[in-house]
Amino acid sequence: MATRRKPGRRRAARKTIDPLAWWRHARFGMFIHWGLYSVAGGYWKGQPIPRLGEWIMQHARIPLAEYAQLAQRFNPVRFSAQQWVALAKQAGMKYLVITAKHHDGFAMYDSPCSDYDIVDATPFGRDPIAELARACRKSGLKLGFYYSQYQDWADPNGASSAEALGSPEKDFEKYFRSKCIPQVRELLTQYGPIGLIWFDTPGTMSREQSLELKEIVHSLQPHCLVSGRVGNDVGDYGSLGDNQVPRRPVVGDWETPATVNDTWGFKRQDHHWKPAGTLLYLLVDLASKGVNYLLNVGPTGKGVIPTPSVNRLREVGRWMKVNGQAIYGTAASPFPYTHDWGRITQQGHTLYLMFLRWPRREFVLHGLRNKVRRAWLLGARRRRVPVRQRHAGKLDHHVIALSLPARAPDRHVSVVAMELVGRPDADQMPIQQGNGSIHLQMHLARLHCPDRAAPIHVSQGGLLDRWTSKKNWMSWEFRVFQPGLFRLELVSRCGKDGTVPSGHTVGVMLGKATLEGITAGDTPVKDPATRYHPEAATTLGRLRITQAGTHTLRLNLLKLPEGDTAGPRLTAVNLVPA
Repeated sequence: MATRRKPGRRRAARKTIDPLAWWRHARFGMFIHWGLYSVAGGYWKGQPIPRLGEWIMQHARIPLAEYAQLAQRFNPVRFSAQQWVALAKQAGMKYLVITAKHHDGFAMYDSPCSDYDIVDATPFGRDPIAELARACRKSGLKLGFYYSQYQDWADPNGASSAEALGSPEKDFEKYFRSKCIPQVRELLTQYGPIGLIWFDTPGTMSREQSLELKEIVHSLQPHCLVSGRVGNDVGDYGSLGDNQVPRRPVVGDWETPATVNDTWGFKRQDHHWKPAGTLLYLLVDLASKGVNYLLNVGPTGKGVIPTPSVNRLREVGRWMKVNGQAIYGTAASPFPYTHDWGRITQQGHTLYLMFLRWPRREFVLHGLRNKVRRAWLLGARRRRVPVRQRHAGKLDHHVIALSLPARAPDRHVSVVAMELVGRPDADQMPIQQGNGSIHLQMHLARLHCPDRAAPIHVSQGGLLDRWTSKKNWMSWEFRVFQPGLFRLELVSRCGKDGTVPSGHTVGVMLGKATLEGITAGDTPVKDPATRYHPEAATTLGRLRITQAGTHTLRLNLLKLPEGDTAGPRLTAVNLVPA
């Protein structure tokens, strides 16, 4: 007989846990690439090996039997899990992801299914993953594991990007069943609660194999996240390209893995350390686009994180201690474009204006419709900032003016918080910025594709791709409040070889004015965000806008270079005061 509840008493609702909630709040994590390649340190037989340090086995064409001998020299006696975790906390990071097994196939933990691991094959004989798990739990950091599920250069059936190191006659399914799946199970059952598994390079894995890995992870630890690089778009969140900074606020949950210098695994000859100011620029830029920043360190074979990395992370941490509320738990800017002066994040009814360039006393923000309750500086003991607002009804032009001190509170990025009446309501149309420029980014364009057989495509990162039909075109509506003469620039993304896709003839129409020119990419774009994905600008000419108000710019493709099947790779059209 069913039990009847007494009137007036309600059963408590079961609380649903969102596994992504902690990750969205974190925004900033530490990546650690550490393995046998750290012993080599970018050198083989006395010679420096170019390109990525953790790929030295392939780049130097080292046979497995020789590479495996590095294990006999791997004795990281200076490794300290407590020190590594303390550094991550000092930097303001909220999670840590370490290479449990990279492409070389060597396990950095005690793996019951393989003796090719740090406990069984090295004089060190300890399990650093177990020590890191304890240190992370004690400190409150989430722990995650990098695991190369497709490439394994030590297993005869693991995939390899260079078949010279192994036979092309491989049974990937055999490797998948005998090593990949067992090791993923080990990682999720030997070290307590795990925040995420960071898979990588899915290659030709089938959707069924990617789903199986995801289901195994969730069956063993339901709240453990699976990164997008598990493949076939089945991850719990997306992973952008290495060191990739999108042009636009992204849709959904995304993360960018990034380096402090130019490599992931330790290389003695890589001294291209990014300044702390650049790391902060990238942190705030990514946060303003709703993207997590997973910043890498590459410890040495002795277990030491290089001093330049330590110093830079501590400097970032000092900034985060003062300004972290502009990063943690925030969402992307309510504006669909970036600003010349800095970046914006939002949380609830508060906007955080993060100044990369400090204005001269008065700063003007255009296009925010909300009333401002109050504004204050984060880095100056919450010093209040006077606010003035006005609205030009004819142009629907909203202006907020902030009276700022002459000196910036921080030498890298200074932050002003603004509490609004209601949730942020920003004009979604591109609008002229305070310095007079107008940026028409590709993701804001209206695409006109009469030729449906060859539609224009704009990527998640804001890159124009596959514009090959002259029948198709694009347009932007934008608002101007200071008319005048403008220089028109086309900004192009360079190819992997560093060259700009050039020779495309395009036409521009703005009212009755027209321009025609050929993409050349003769002026490199100087921006830390484009270091690994360089861009270059082409000046087509000058256009005059005679009156304030809303205008439409049209871009046509007039001619492709012979044999071109990709089209121009554009990221923006800029109108810069001449």
